[in-house]
Amino acid sequence: MAGPPLAVVHFRGHHNVKATNTMTLEVTKDEFLTPRGDCIIGVMSDMGCGDLPHEAKGYLMKDGARVRLVVEVGGESFIFHAYGSSSLTLTHASSMVIRRSAYTCPRTLAIRSTAAACDLPRSIVAKLANGALGALKLYPTDP
Repeated sequence: MAGPPLAVVHFRGHHNVKATNTMTLEVTKDEFLTPRGDCIIGVMSDMGCGDLPHEAKGYLMKDGARVRLVVEVGGESFIFHAYGSSSLTLTHASSMVIRRSAYTCPRTLAIRSTAAACDLPRSIVAKLANGALGALKLYPTDP
């Protein structure tokens, strides 16, 4: 990865992490995860959309801005891509949701993603279900 990330979000796994959602992937500051939260891959994150650095928000809030996302857990990495949008507000205090669709709301971090929670390698999901620490890194990429 050339250059530093726009942001690094640290989080912790939880025994209810299933990562089976086919449309979204989420990290949250919430401490608890119910079995219904099939898109949530991490809890107790150190930021929600509203906490992103100014530079990251500025980059993501542009139509066509492409971002490389890297999920790192226990020595393994999963890389995928998504896009920013001028429709993003990036204001939610506790959640970050990456979506395959173009839907935006205050929780939306990026849209038109090439992956969702279900695409994470099952070895990473197993580590998260055992409470492993993880990081979500956002890198700017050329369109």
